[in-house]
Amino acid sequence: MGQRERLTAVRLRDMLVDDGTWESWDTVIARPAETSDGEDRAYADDLARARQRAGTDEAVITGAGMIGGNRAAIVLSEFGFLGGSIGRDAGKRIVDAVVRATAERLPLVALPASGGTRMQEGTAAFLQMVAITGAVTAHKAAGLPYIVYLRHPTTGGVFASWGSLGHVTWAQPGALVGFLGPRVYEGLHGEPFPDGIQTAENLVRTTVVDDVVEPAELPDRLAAVLRLLARRHEMSGGEADCGPASVPVTRDAEAWASVLATREPGRAGLVEFLALEESAALSDAGPLRFSLSSFGGRVALVVGYDRVSQERGELLGPRHLREARRAIMAAGDLGMPVVTVIDTPGAELSVVAEEGGLAAQIARCTVELIKVPVPTVSILLGQGAGGAALALFPADLRVARADAWLSPLPPEGASLIVYRDLDHAAEMAARQGILARRLAAQQVVDVVVDAETDRQALAGLRAAVARFLATSPEPDIPARVRVPVAEER
Repeated sequence: MGQRERLTAVRLRDMLVDDGTWESWDTVIARPAETSDGEDRAYADDLARARQRAGTDEAVITGAGMIGGNRAAIVLSEFGFLGGSIGRDAGKRIVDAVVRATAERLPLVALPASGGTRMQEGTAAFLQMVAITGAVTAHKAAGLPYIVYLRHPTTGGVFASWGSLGHVTWAQPGALVGFLGPRVYEGLHGEPFPDGIQTAENLVRTTVVDDVVEPAELPDRLAAVLRLLARRHEMSGGEADCGPASVPVTRDAEAWASVLATREPGRAGLVEFLALEESAALSDAGPLRFSLSSFGGRVALVVGYDRVSQERGELLGPRHLREARRAIMAAGDLGMPVVTVIDTPGAELSVVAEEGGLAAQIARCTVELIKVPVPTVSILLGQGAGGAALALFPADLRVARADAWLSPLPPEGASLIVYRDLDHAAEMAARQGILARRLAAQQVVDVVVDAETDRQALAGLRAAVARFLATSPEPDIPARVRVPVAEER
């Protein structure tokens, strides 16, 4: 299936929905909308031709069906009907579907492909975006999932309203996605819109979209996410099923040796951590990733740093932390615990990062994690350098691998500041008290997991998280903002 292929609404529906489970929610449109000035003859002819050409009675179809065994409400655009444009009747159909999905407590999957609002109906059509946005906002406020798949093309008011409100937002490869359509831009400015900007792939790079997903892969990706979302309020089997909270600490490695160990190529990271239990990727590329994952039966949103991407030079920038904030807020909407995984050599240090407000995004991400009204756990998995680590650290429970560390700068940076050279990095690592066990002694870290192998360490970390989430604890703001206390002698 080629990039930018325009799938009809019916064809995509049949790809997604389990056989024999589709239930249409569309009612007959008895009297089509008029134009803004009431002169509707030409518009009526346009509508008649659109119905014949598209095979649908409007620019959207709505209903419910099973996707991988999980029932969901679905809103699908039909681009073949007047460019998928939204007028009075299409807008009302979407609002009715969203309201019904909310009443039936169903997750909502929206798959827009539209040029925006319907010009023939003018401002009346434009204001449908407000009504749709209101319905989607109420759906999310009810703690119900909203997943968006942006198809080729999605532009204008549709992208600027219900196309941009998803808890999870995916896009079709190569899809044209943007606010101002390229034809309108060229007509207004006398030159074409720059290439490569209004594309799904670029919007992933700028973190507007979470991931690019092939239409053929969409059914399985949706099914995995819906399956875990359906279990997000289930409790795990209790502490007995979770394993021990930690493995006894038996080693006392030096700080610098631990720092070097966390930088070893091939060391287990976020990907291996997620692979130990059922997980579903929401975003699957770049230095910051999001997944749903089961911890002893309790489903949580995982926001974590991928060590391999960072080793390739993809460092954390302001755009990634904006996306982290959005993901944490989405978890709060859905009443789902948040688990952060920290393994980073530090954020991007560049002119672009400074001008993009890196410092402000670190602060705001920290605030979101402090105030989110769901249980939170942070895992110090390896390197924990600078503001990028700090932004994901505040939590009700803090868990660390024994050789993990947390520091305002890598030890080399601390050496440069104090000694103006790199030669004292090992000394600074020891002096600064950056290791997990030292942090535990100061009551900054709650659980330290020591193990001989990567797999044992990851299993111990997950067990600690599962034990904590099994109790369904209330958020504890003071625990999230605690600072080191004097060590016992």
